[in-house]
Amino acid sequence: MTHTVEITSKNFEKTRQQPGILLLDFWAAWCAPCRAFGPIFEASAALHPDLVFGKIDTEAEGALASKFEVRSIPTLMIFKDGTLIYEQPGMVPSSVLEDLISQAKALDMAKIEAEVKKQQAQPGPRPA
Repeated sequence: MTHTVEITSKNFEKTRQQPGILLLDFWAAWCAPCRAFGPIFEASAALHPDLVFGKIDTEAEGALASKFEVRSIPTLMIFKDGTLIYEQPGMVPSSVLEDLISQAKALDMAKIEAEVKKQQAQPGPRPA
């Protein structure tokens, strides 16, 4: 039984805007590291039914891959409450994925949003 959802350009925005945590796996069938990461991602999805785990086939959804400037696959992205909070190309071991999920759950988005607003209100050059 699969615990992940297929993300396409048709359902991406609706899925991303949902409150909570969304993990995205950008992958392709021809990619050996993607095939190795797939079972890790699926197993984590089974452990965390409270989160959304989505898979984006970069061959079928090239526009989404381009939108996020995905240059290497697999690429893992994590969103919380619609905001991108993590992005990493390459295969992620199970223990690292679980640690990232713990960190994402603990992240106080209200605090982060307040800090962003504070930085935006300051005059001068913006940090890169």
